[in-house]
Amino acid sequence: MNIDKLNWAILESLQENARLSFSEIGRKVGLSSPAVAERVKKMEDAGIIKGYKTEVSYQKTGHHLKAIITLRAFMGRLKPFLEKVTEFKEVINCYRITGNENIIMEVIFQDQGHLEVFIDKLITYGETKTHIILSNVIEHAPVRNRKIT
Repeated sequence: MNIDKLNWAILESLQENARLSFSEIGRKVGLSSPAVAERVKKMEDAGIIKGYKTEVSYQKTGHHLKAIITLRAFMGRLKPFLEKVTEFKEVINCYRITGNENIIMEVIFQDQGHLEVFIDKLITYGETKTHIILSNVIEHAPVRNRKIT
């Protein structure tokens, strides 16, 4: 599917606020509400728009510590880790990566003690490195048309 300038404008509006009505988006991009609805439906059907989510504050839910943890799996322990990681409620994002480490995870904890218990679970799978996040410089940046023209 071709993502033209109007589709990019619709995507940017939805990424800014997914609760905007089609008529509000239409006013921003210069289309009628039905035209916006049709374009959004086509982008959903094409898999460009994957879904709509609610962003939750981890701090206000009692998680006062956020970290990035990398894991370099021991020989034969990567597959068991990949099967188990989905059960760890602390993990909010997990990626399999290239390089010296196999895994990078974004995790949240109630406190330092909670982090320590979690690391104790991980060390059975491999060597870990933990990086405490102090603040967010960029978070949930929208995907924009960055095509060089």
